[in-house]
Amino acid sequence: MALRVVSSLLVGLLLLHTWGAWADVQVNMEDKVEVVLGETAQITCMFTPENGTGTDATIIQWFYVTRSNEKVRIYYRDAKSNIAEQGTPFTDRISMNGSIAAGKMVLTIRNVVLEDEVEFICLVKILVDRTGEGRTKLRVFETPNFLTIEAVQTGLSVSDEEPSKIGTCEVKNGYPKPNVTWYRNNTPLRAIPNVLNVASSITTESSGLYSVKSELSMRVMKEDKDAEFYCEVTYFVPGATQMIETSRINVTVYYPHDAVNIWVESPAGKIKEGDKLTLHCEGNGNSPSSVFTITHLNDGGSWETDMLELYNVSRLNSGVYTCESFDPEFIAESSVSHNTSVFVNFLKPAVVTPEETMEVRQGEQLQATCNALSSLPTNTVWFKGGVEVSNGHSLIIGDVTFDTSGIYECVVTVPEIEGMSTSSALNVNVAGPPQITEKDSDIESTEKSVQLECHARGYPAPEMAWTTSDGKVTKTTPTETESGFHSVFTVQVSSNITAVCQASNKYGSDAVTFNIKATTHTTTTTTTTTTTTPATTTTISSTTVVTESVIPPKKIQKESNGVIIAVIIICILLLAILGAVLYFLYKKGKICGRSGKQDLTKGKSSKDNIVVEMKSDNTEEAILLGVNGEKQPPNDQVDK
Repeated sequence: MALRVVSSLLVGLLLLHTWGAWADVQVNMEDKVEVVLGETAQITCMFTPENGTGTDATIIQWFYVTRSNEKVRIYYRDAKSNIAEQGTPFTDRISMNGSIAAGKMVLTIRNVVLEDEVEFICLVKILVDRTGEGRTKLRVFETPNFLTIEAVQTGLSVSDEEPSKIGTCEVKNGYPKPNVTWYRNNTPLRAIPNVLNVASSITTESSGLYSVKSELSMRVMKEDKDAEFYCEVTYFVPGATQMIETSRINVTVYYPHDAVNIWVESPAGKIKEGDKLTLHCEGNGNSPSSVFTITHLNDGGSWETDMLELYNVSRLNSGVYTCESFDPEFIAESSVSHNTSVFVNFLKPAVVTPEETMEVRQGEQLQATCNALSSLPTNTVWFKGGVEVSNGHSLIIGDVTFDTSGIYECVVTVPEIEGMSTSSALNVNVAGPPQITEKDSDIESTEKSVQLECHARGYPAPEMAWTTSDGKVTKTTPTETESGFHSVFTVQVSSNITAVCQASNKYGSDAVTFNIKATTHTTTTTTTTTTTTPATTTTISSTTVVTESVIPPKKIQKESNGVIIAVIIICILLLAILGAVLYFLYKKGKICGRSGKQDLTKGKSSKDNIVVEMKSDNTEEAILLGVNGEKQPPNDQVDK
């Protein structure tokens, strides 16, 4: 604590030395007392009491010095009174306590306001001729609030010749006045004429507190694009100095390109004809006014863009592409450029020799080649019907047959690039006499007509004709199939007949014979006889027998008569068997009773009544016979 000896003490000593009549009282007080706004302040006045004198001889008075340097008493105490002066700013907020005997009196000021920041005087008077005074300054503090920082929203160009505004910091309601300092990347900034400027404005609020606004302006450089700016606010509190920082801001700095780059963005890897080519151009600047131009030096094509897309490229798109950047805002800066080479790989269509179709004689050797011009190594494979038959540019097949005929596909691929391929086809015809796939065969038919089929292979396409044993010749137009030629012929069958299919071309012919035998069906029908008695019903049935007769050729007439005779004999035997059965039944009395003719109408349960029911396989009509074999009408049937 700093102690101050009042200057009046020196004056008193001088007067004492001069006059020798009295001595001043020694009063000690702090130089300053610090207090937060709104709190209570205590100012201590310490003095040396006179030995041998009572407290009644001591007077204590408190004064404050106005801003116009006037001294106004605010408190008085003597032996008879202890009062605060009326009509002062402190009247209702001050009190004094302490001990005169101990030489210590304390002035208390409650609810301190900013106007209380003045100088206070403690005047001590002992007896009539001894006085002393001490002085203390009251300091009031308030912590600021609402600390903010705001960056400029527009971009700043390095080409600006005057400092550009970076941002603004503001702190409000502090006392005493806070101090604001700008920082760039932790380095404090100081004003530099025409380069960096910090402008601050102080506002005294209605409350008497201070608000400070600080604005930073500077000429930016390319390095400032990543710089961090912030403010540091220093403010005072009782007995100390404190600091607070704002958040950090960045600004957008526009600067020209001093280097550019161009590259193939897609496709990745090698480029082939038909691809979509994307070229990308980029610089290391960020000026929004920059203009990029991509130029194809080979054909002079030019595009004002930083990304070029070419669809379905060909080998003509190969060459050198240049990217150039120009910025009208930075005219003083020279334009920059960069180039890259593009090569479009190609694979020409496959060429087969001989072209499209070739003819080779049966038994000879097939030779063909397939080639495709390419910028990269190729691989060639031959296929027939989806099956690989050869690997390499040449196709060689010895001792050809009709099976050698067909379409051969030559596929040329580039192993280094997936999907890069071409193909061509060769139609091979093996020339030779026709070959019929069917063999001579015998056919039996019960139908009036038979459809015959004949398949032949051969080249040139054979002519196909049918010849029958009756001397008729029929030419047909064959249908071409994958396996050769197909002919269909319908022959009428009334008797045994022979048909010959013949296929021929300029190299020869082939034939096949079909022997057709005609057959017929003979049907014999027998009847079923049912014998009914009151106790039992006996059924005799005969199944229809179908006998198949083969009609031989007309020249074998003897065999046909023998068959007819055999059929007649079989029928006579069947009739004889039927007669024997009927005779047997008669003897047993099952058909005709020995008692003679019976009346069938007498009753339903007569033991001697016999009803014979005969049915034919071809009719459902029932015939009732009486015991004498007489036919009975249906309504005379005996109920069963």
